[in-house]
Amino acid sequence: MLSKCCSGLLCAALVLMATSARAELTIEITQGVDNPTPIAIAPMAWQGQGALSEDISSIVEANLARSGQFSPIPRQDMLSHPSQERDVYYRDWRILGSEFLVTGSMSTRADGRYELVFELYDILSQQKILRQTVDGGPENLRDIAHYVSDEVYEAITGIRGAFATKIIYVEARGKDSFRLMQADADGAREYLLVESRQPILSPAWSPDGKQVAYVSFETGRAAIFKQNLRSGAREQLTNFKGLNGAPAWSPDGQKMAMVLSKDGNPEIYTLDLSTRKFTRITNHYAIDTEPSWTTDGKGIIFTSNRGGKPQIYQVTLASKRLERLTFEGDYNARARMSPDGKHLVMVHRHNGVFHIATQDTLTGDIRILTETRLDESPSLAPNGAMLMYATKFRGKGILAAVSLDAGVKFRLPSKRGDVREPAWSPYF
Repeated sequence: MLSKCCSGLLCAALVLMATSARAELTIEITQGVDNPTPIAIAPMAWQGQGALSEDISSIVEANLARSGQFSPIPRQDMLSHPSQERDVYYRDWRILGSEFLVTGSMSTRADGRYELVFELYDILSQQKILRQTVDGGPENLRDIAHYVSDEVYEAITGIRGAFATKIIYVEARGKDSFRLMQADADGAREYLLVESRQPILSPAWSPDGKQVAYVSFETGRAAIFKQNLRSGAREQLTNFKGLNGAPAWSPDGQKMAMVLSKDGNPEIYTLDLSTRKFTRITNHYAIDTEPSWTTDGKGIIFTSNRGGKPQIYQVTLASKRLERLTFEGDYNARARMSPDGKHLVMVHRHNGVFHIATQDTLTGDIRILTETRLDESPSLAPNGAMLMYATKFRGKGILAAVSLDAGVKFRLPSKRGDVREPAWSPYF
């Protein structure tokens, strides 16, 4: 178990993932902010025997670079590799133009676990601004690196990091091979959750990160399943004729919104996961689909063509009050609300092309975030700083990510098959 950053459930999953194949998603940064902060990540000193299986400093460097907010100093340009405060000479780092420095020293404890002491220095003010100790087993080296990245990122930006989170996505290999995969947010430690000859759609995390829900056609028709990530136990939640799709957990994890056509028309329903009671939320001759929850859990956002074209609506559960949220453009769909409730992220058609866009929930102003074609399935990071989506690149389905201000962009192409339907995990 990784102390200070890993729950018992997550650690159990990480032990399994440590034995999985090498990651097949590769980060390609395509755009960063105009003036990223120069930062130096000195190679972590290793006090044990043999070589470590992971280069923690390189992982931290890659994480911070991927955020677009930082420009790491190349290791070969460093004048020294300090691992403790007495070896830090601020003048050397000012010469290199670095504004911050991260150092660390890893050792082996008596119980065989690794312990890392890491520090963050502000070069301009010549002071240490962070010192922490984190430990983990040999299988947790990447988790230690992600934890360091999160702490450094938050200390400098004031925004909670999301490097230690996970993603799930669907990988399609031909017409009869579909795999639900889990990986680190950087695409590493890819791990198979479900494999089927039939399509898998709409994966969604539970708010505690212990379960996922998804749609599978393995029974011969669409059905919603939920799966425990620790045990692998699966449970089929729906078996109605017609459409069973788009599962979305409520923020408290007690209910699940979904789309069912069991009464003749696609409508939004909720399922109480303890009582197994279904409640119909919408009732209209139009198609209502793609539900998601408001941040406070008091309302459901969904796509409907009841106005003639797909637009985003919100229904307040207590009063059943309905409100249309989008008016700009002739197509808006698959909306998700940011964790702070200030933005809606959606698929937006502009000049006949599908992009990912964000709408200010107060002013209604829309900002187009992506420039590629056929962008779909946006999913927000738990800190609301980035979102991941599916798109096409060189004729192949890939995952990509963009910041909510459109300043940072990167791609995660796969070496195998098409990847689609990403879902970013909550914090663990």
